[in-house]
Amino acid sequence: MGVVDFGNAPRSAYLHIPFCHRRCFYCDFAVVPLGDKASGLEGPGSLSIKAYLDLLHREIALVCGAAPLSTVYLGGGTPSLLTPNQIKDLLNHLRNQVGFQDGAEITLEMDPASFNKNDLEGYVEAGVNRVSLGIQSFNDRFLEILGRRHRIEDILQACNWIDEFYKSGRLSSWNLDLIQSLPRQNLLDWETELREALSVGAPHFSIYELSIEPGTVFERRERKGEVLLPNEEIALEMMTFTSSTLSGFGFSRYEISNYAVPGHVSRHNRVYWSGSGWWGFGQGATSAPWGERFSRPRTRNGYRAWIESQEEEGLHKSLIAGCASRMPLDEKLMVGLRRREGVDLMHLFQQWGWSRDQSEEYFNSLERRWGRAMLEGWLSRRGWRFQLSDPYGMAISNQVLAEIFVWWDSLPEDAVVVSIP
Repeated sequence: MGVVDFGNAPRSAYLHIPFCHRRCFYCDFAVVPLGDKASGLEGPGSLSIKAYLDLLHREIALVCGAAPLSTVYLGGGTPSLLTPNQIKDLLNHLRNQVGFQDGAEITLEMDPASFNKNDLEGYVEAGVNRVSLGIQSFNDRFLEILGRRHRIEDILQACNWIDEFYKSGRLSSWNLDLIQSLPRQNLLDWETELREALSVGAPHFSIYELSIEPGTVFERRERKGEVLLPNEEIALEMMTFTSSTLSGFGFSRYEISNYAVPGHVSRHNRVYWSGSGWWGFGQGATSAPWGERFSRPRTRNGYRAWIESQEEEGLHKSLIAGCASRMPLDEKLMVGLRRREGVDLMHLFQQWGWSRDQSEEYFNSLERRWGRAMLEGWLSRRGWRFQLSDPYGMAISNQVLAEIFVWWDSLPEDAVVVSIP
């Protein structure tokens, strides 16, 4: 094993809790639906949850060469299906194995109708200081279309509890997750939803555009012509309205899908979009602690077998300090361009190992590919730094980002494979 460089060690961890009451119609995540009456302590699904948590604890115990964490994110699935004691045990195990920095951001994803106020009290006492509430819509009709279990009444109750804890100082921040461009949704529908969402007082919003993923209920229905999404013009109007409205309420768009008032940017989100490494634990979870992305098996049996192999045969190289490659440059460009500040191409190119002459040559070829985006005002340039414009550049970001991969594939082989010093 190489010498551990704690200066480059990952400072963030993601823990995947795959269980949920039901699979939503748009979802292609590695989740395990347990039924509407499932809970972490007893009753339907409880034995499955306990068996999985045992595997998750075993994986965390594999960590080596770790530095204290500044962010921890428990996502899913529906992590709020777990009891406060189960969350507490997980966090304590991770703290004992890796360590937490003072003031670490500990985020728990929660779904309305999956917890009560006493549960929230228990999660906070367990160490959670930030909540991400997955409401997805403020309209009962769209919640039903999405296959969600909760309704507006549940959302408002959950928001009231969370906001009470936030205003009392027991939570440092909280977030609402929403999806726009839903089937049969028009601009007026979205305007109404966003204004209702603003009324509950959350200091952070994550707003995603619906995408139809393979293998989902929506994908099967789309093939039958049963899913009618808003056209590109309406989708652009929705995103433009979102950006201008949230800006008027003091929110800054710090990444394509994320908005926050000052002091409430998700530190964990920033890790993903900065190209930094992170630990990932759990069935189907992706990690990149030392640069190389690695995903665990998506099935329970596969995940169990993988853990047993790590315990018996030795760690996968992505878990060992100093033994993995860096994130590819094209991927760093893609994730960096999603951020408000964009990317400094010369800095990234020279980090990658290109000479000044190479950097200028490859820069010119990428700039030519971005010609239309710059002409249309989707992309702006300041020296070597490029940024997507808000809202239009971010709204059609896929067209700009796709050019990165075409450009990367056009480069000489010796330019895209650079050895690590």
